[in-house]
Amino acid sequence: MRKFLVVLDESRECLNAMRFAAMRAAHTQAGVEILAVIAPEEFNHWIGVGDLMREESRERIHAHFEVFAKWMRDKQGIDPELVIREGEPVDEIMAQVMEDSDIGVLVLGAGTGKKGPGPLVTQLTKSSGSLPIPITIVPGDLSKERLEAIT
Repeated sequence: MRKFLVVLDESRECLNAMRFAAMRAAHTQAGVEILAVIAPEEFNHWIGVGDLMREESRERIHAHFEVFAKWMRDKQGIDPELVIREGEPVDEIMAQVMEDSDIGVLVLGAGTGKKGPGPLVTQLTKSSGSLPIPITIVPGDLSKERLEAIT
């Protein structure tokens, strides 16, 4: 089965990327894989403190995931899967795409602020020529109604 890969992070634009991936998956009978990446700089502490911080990060990710997963199940009939990786976000996204041959599309949300689309969009579009799948970039300021019309 083809899957849409979407990145779970703390950004505002993540919401539209999640919506888009779920709606497209529902319309095309595909799946959704949600990837959360824990950056290594979060754990540059003593071993015990680093382990505790890692566990707290995982708990936050699971709680955040459950909010999106409930919406996907209730509104779109999609049961997403969660993957958590540790490392540099772009490297881990690329690795996940390369390792999971069921992933058919990478969905990213673009920021709307003065800083541009965001670091993931900027860095991954530079590498897009070497990816085996297309990237869909969802504008962060699209309304729910517009997303529904597009998908």
